[in-house]
Amino acid sequence: MDELALVKYAREGDLDSFNRLVLAYQDMAFNLAARMLSDPDAAQDVTQTAFLAAYRSLDSFRGGSFKAWVMRMVTNACYDELRRRQRRPTTSLEPLDEDEEEIESPSWLADDSNGPEEELERRELNNAIQHCLDGLDTEFRAVVVMVDLQGMDYAEVSVAMERPLGTVKSRLARARLKLRDCLHGFWELLPSVIRLDSERPA
Repeated sequence: MDELALVKYAREGDLDSFNRLVLAYQDMAFNLAARMLSDPDAAQDVTQTAFLAAYRSLDSFRGGSFKAWVMRMVTNACYDELRRRQRRPTTSLEPLDEDEEEIESPSWLADDSNGPEEELERRELNNAIQHCLDGLDTEFRAVVVMVDLQGMDYAEVSVAMERPLGTVKSRLARARLKLRDCLHGFWELLPSVIRLDSERPA
């Protein structure tokens, strides 16, 4: 896919060209927003908002990676949503368990090929990962999601976050340490390939 050519045609009013860019990156954008916000419905809204903002701002795109540029739109939209939540806390509509914790049901992570037991274990692990991600500062969360979950390279993340490359690497290293420490609390959920007996919590 020739991103720059599609951007050029989209600027000239070819909506099909922009739609091809949306189709190429909408899943990545949605998954980033879902991990940042822990809410698939809000992630859907944020993703749509980000792509609308990208379409309206095409004239400001100066080349380079369109993927990184549009992920910046998604990240900024997530920051806006998180700030809005802090100003106006909402009551969750998700069911609560016996400890008054939300029972998350991230349908966007569903995999119908798993059996019931494997599905439960996978959901528990995903919930543990999301819990630990939620405990990170927003920029730490964004960088670890983009690099470790989305597979973006450091240069793309630097563009998306509008931060120097060294800052991205430093925040990623610190975020990984915080995640590792948090996930030790969910040791029994970790896959056996990374759950070493020597690392079992005391």
